[in-house]
Amino acid sequence: MTVELLYFAWVRERVGMAGERVDPPAEVVTVADLVDWLAGQGEGHAAAFADRQRLRAAVDQAFVPLDTPIADAREIALFPPVTGG
Repeated sequence: MTVELLYFAWVRERVGMAGERVDPPAEVVTVADLVDWLAGQGEGHAAAFADRQRLRAAVDQAFVPLDTPIADAREIALFPPVTGG
């Protein structure tokens, strides 16, 4: 399964790119699994995904909790919590 990843704010800065296409292994079935797998892909990824509590996600442009399955996802966005004023 190939999926398009999008990174925003400090996640993008730490990973060093705005996005990438990845083909995670079969055992990656949730957003949380994906985050864990991505953390092992290099120093920037490890820094960006070190603390899951500081991450939010969207699957196909819908906000989701990290335990959401990614089976048919085309796009997954990872970003810090959003604050408003």
